[in-house]
Order: sequence, then structure tokens, then C-alpha cells
Amino acid sequence: MKESNTQINQLYDLFIKLQTREDCKALLDDLCTFKEIEQMAQRAYAAKLFLEGKTYNEIIAETDISSTTLSRISRSISHGSGGYKKFIDYEGKQ
Repeated sequence: MKESNTQINQLYDLFIKLQTREDCKALLDDLCTFKEIEQMAQRAYAAKLFLEGKTYNEIIAETDISSTTLSRISRSISHGSGGYKKFIDYEGKQ
């Protein structure tokens, strides 16, 4: 378990070093498949729409995301660590 935590912390440290969109693309291209990147982008966009007050049906229609994944996003927004709200720009953000 300790080794896993060390590896996770090293991953976080990699993200902290990113300074440009090109840096981010290069790292994600090496770490993830295109499909994984696409799915993360879809989740982030669905979270943006959710934060803007769109309904589940509107978000699913616009993103083609599953209701299960959207439910996970909703729970993260309501009860998670605040990452979506902190880092996603959305209409109504203060």
C-alpha cells in the first residue's frame, strides 16, 4: 500500500509541473489511451454542464454520457473534494 501511495504522489507531482496545454497534452498522451483522455474530457464537460444547472436529460443528450457516470459526477460535485467546482469554469461561477 505504501508503494502505491508513493506512486500516486509521484503522479500528482508530475501534474504540478505542467505549465502549458502542450505540456499537459504530452503527458496525457504518454500516460493514457486516446479513449481514456476522451472519457475524462467528457466527464469534465458533463460536470461543467451540471454546474451550470442543466438537467440529467439535457447533459446526457448533449454528451452521450451514461446515467451511471453522470450520477458519479453529481456525487463528486455534491460530496467530493471540490475539484470540479474549483477548476472548471462555468456560467455562474463566482
